[in-house]
Amino acid sequence: MVEVITAPPSPVPVRRRQAHWRHGAIRWRIPLLLTTPLLLYMLAFYALPVVSMLLRSLNDPTWSFDHYTALPNDAVFLKVFWVTLRTSLVVTLATLVLGYPVALALSRARSTAPFILMVILLPFWTSVLVRSYAWMVLLGRHGLINEALLAPKLIAHPIRLLNTTLATEIAMTHILLPYMILPIANALRQIDPSLARAASGLGATPRGTFWQVILPLSMSGAAAGVVLVFVLALGFYITPAMVGDSRDVTLSMLIAQQVEQFNWGYSAALSAVLLATALGLIAVAQRLPGVGNAFRMSLR
Repeated sequence: MVEVITAPPSPVPVRRRQAHWRHGAIRWRIPLLLTTPLLLYMLAFYALPVVSMLLRSLNDPTWSFDHYTALPNDAVFLKVFWVTLRTSLVVTLATLVLGYPVALALSRARSTAPFILMVILLPFWTSVLVRSYAWMVLLGRHGLINEALLAPKLIAHPIRLLNTTLATEIAMTHILLPYMILPIANALRQIDPSLARAASGLGATPRGTFWQVILPLSMSGAAAGVVLVFVLALGFYITPAMVGDSRDVTLSMLIAQQVEQFNWGYSAALSAVLLATALGLIAVAQRLPGVGNAFRMSLR
């Protein structure tokens, strides 16, 4: 009888599997190691302060929801909240109306595109405080605008422009305008030029091409710009405090006033409401038909 001797299994496949597993483990750990410093930074300087704020709103003077339950009956809070929403809405619409033509010109420009982009990004190189002071100089009683109107005797007396609701909306629109232009310009640049040529070849007029092709395809950038500008306008403080009307107090200004009075619990509750409003608007915008996908596409 012949005895068949079988060789022991080769350790090569086992070694390959082990090497593959180690390689996969390393590939999985590298992104985690790279993002760990950012995660720790966000945890220490963002998450913990937010949690501390929420706890303070519930623990001043005792553990309760009194600060939140009193807000629906607080006439001051309701008025301030309405002023904040109204100002944010007006500024968002103004930046959309003014920013879309600029974004369209930027997307179609060739040789002048760097110059247009530099003009758009110029406000980012200047502090918000400096820009607010500049608007105070322009809109003051003896500012440049009033002096320019008084010189040719277009007006008999200086117009009250500074410390008005209009001044707040103008200054905030100027500061937040780049946040609307850049997402729209990015969406317009991603539109295939052959689509416009095809529409023109099928008999569409330039106006019809814009309304039926360009505008619908650029809604991704418009959606992102609207959400971004509205959320930023909700928390604006410096500009409304400097150029706005003292009667049109925004929510961020009310929070600052309460902090100065050491009313920590009430100010923390107001801050939580402001944060919840911003997060709620983002969540609602992403769930609207077509807007959510457009918003995510524009941020890629």
